[in-house]
Amino acid sequence: MSAPKNVEISSNMLALFGGAKSIIQDFKKYNPIGVEEVEAAKKVVESGVLSQFIGAWHKDFYGGPKVLEFESECAKYFGVKHAITVNSWTSGLIAAVGALGIEPGDEVIVPPWTMSASAAAILHWNAIPVFADIDPNTFNLDPSSVEKNITPYTKAIMSVDIFGQSANMDVLMKLASKHNLKVISDSAQSPGAKYNGKFAGTLADIGGYSLNYHKHIHTGEGGILVTNDDTYAQRLKLIRNHAESVVEGMGVENLANMIGHNFRLGEIECAIGIEQLKKLNGFIESRQAIAEKLNEGLKGLVGLQTPVVQEGASHVYYVYPLILDAKQLGVSRDRIWEALSAEGVPVSKSYQNIHLLPIFQKKIAYGSKGFPWNLGVSHREVDYGKGICPVAENFNDSSYLGFGMCVYDLREDDVAQIVSAFHKVWASRELLS
Repeated sequence: MSAPKNVEISSNMLALFGGAKSIIQDFKKYNPIGVEEVEAAKKVVESGVLSQFIGAWHKDFYGGPKVLEFESECAKYFGVKHAITVNSWTSGLIAAVGALGIEPGDEVIVPPWTMSASAAAILHWNAIPVFADIDPNTFNLDPSSVEKNITPYTKAIMSVDIFGQSANMDVLMKLASKHNLKVISDSAQSPGAKYNGKFAGTLADIGGYSLNYHKHIHTGEGGILVTNDDTYAQRLKLIRNHAESVVEGMGVENLANMIGHNFRLGEIECAIGIEQLKKLNGFIESRQAIAEKLNEGLKGLVGLQTPVVQEGASHVYYVYPLILDAKQLGVSRDRIWEALSAEGVPVSKSYQNIHLLPIFQKKIAYGSKGFPWNLGVSHREVDYGKGICPVAENFNDSSYLGFGMCVYDLREDDVAQIVSAFHKVWASRELLS
């Protein structure tokens, strides 16, 4: 894009108009794998035991030595009775919904500001996702919106601890108790975050974390489920590993949702996970230090809100989220995004509102006839129209900017360049209007 008329190109000219970019190098990609992980994986390969699961009632039903060790170490770290590994966090969410005994047609409340797997895991069991809006400061579920969406058919709440901090679990758990609901914490992006002294993900009936390559703990793919409930733990393990073949041998009488899968995590991934878990505190501290520098550097920029951390909580910054006030700026979010991108800042201007995806707009999931919405299992017509979650929709349409903290291994000079680019854009924002 060329410079506006009557404006000469100078050293301070925005790159969008032909000036020099603020950031000319690519930031170093986040790679937490070190010699410890390499050696741990090597030992597993040399042992020849890459997996030791058997999909039948057998001593190896629970997996091999590294699976059991990783689960034990996770249970200790997160302070829970049970940690169960799975081959992806999507698998973990599916197992969690099933373990709670959700029936076809039951409603589960979930935020729209999340990855699609959160709602797809509900549909997996032929239940109905109901979308509640998000808090305008934390991006997590807004308890007041949750309460407005509770009906006689609501059976659970799936809270998503988005971007790196816990939702307001005190209020959500009180709501759940009041209405006899179960709660799942999708804490995929928030391992190690604290809420009133406890880890995000551990305050719900079932919670857990993602282990895929751009998360704090990286084993390639994988997930960790956590719970303090013995019955849920057993059901999670059954769903993970061919439940239908195992329940008879185990003497399990509750057969609801005992349709099993191969959701098993391998020995190599668990060996890597053991070493990664040892480093988690360091990973978190480095992200928090970078976020503090960004907060300080961006402080005072008009119309820009840096991340808000709720009282009693900590943030582990999977994403560094920003909110723009376009009216105060006099410039649209999209123009700011264009200018920052041109300066070399790898910032995104949207997340996604999953209630607006075709699967929900058209209500077509299993087959082509609208199941599970219109084949007799759904109790009412659920609205997915635009406007049901105005806070989340406004963020996506006009006011959100985000920086993927777990995508990059940022150094202090990287942060300085990012901050410099923001200040450059803000100083010339009148040219963007």
